[in-house]
Amino acid sequence: MNTSVHPPEVSHFHHRFEGWLGDELLEAFPCFLVSSLLAKALEEAGLTGFNLDDVEVSTSPEFQELYPGRTLPEFRWLKISGEDRDADFRLTPDFRLEVSSRTLEVLRKFKMAHAMIDPSGN
Repeated sequence: MNTSVHPPEVSHFHHRFEGWLGDELLEAFPCFLVSSLLAKALEEAGLTGFNLDDVEVSTSPEFQELYPGRTLPEFRWLKISGEDRDADFRLTPDFRLEVSSRTLEVLRKFKMAHAMIDPSGN
């Protein structure tokens, strides 16, 4: 990770789960993860402003103790590339994820119980 810039540039994403509440879109600043099922739906919807890449996933001993036998779904790295309001995915100046209404329709079909959604865009 290159921390000399903001947000930090990540060249290899390894996410270690301490816990998981079941959501299929996760933020681990400055990165985002999506379940492989959600990733497929985003691609099939023809949405713009993102690329998908591999992410290394592991679990902590605490995770294994709290959730014995739980298997995580496969995840993908959701890389945000949209730079203007025409993109379906983009980052705000303060690095929050902003999505189009088309994207939100897709996201709402998946587990997102703990996501903070501001429909006004504020």
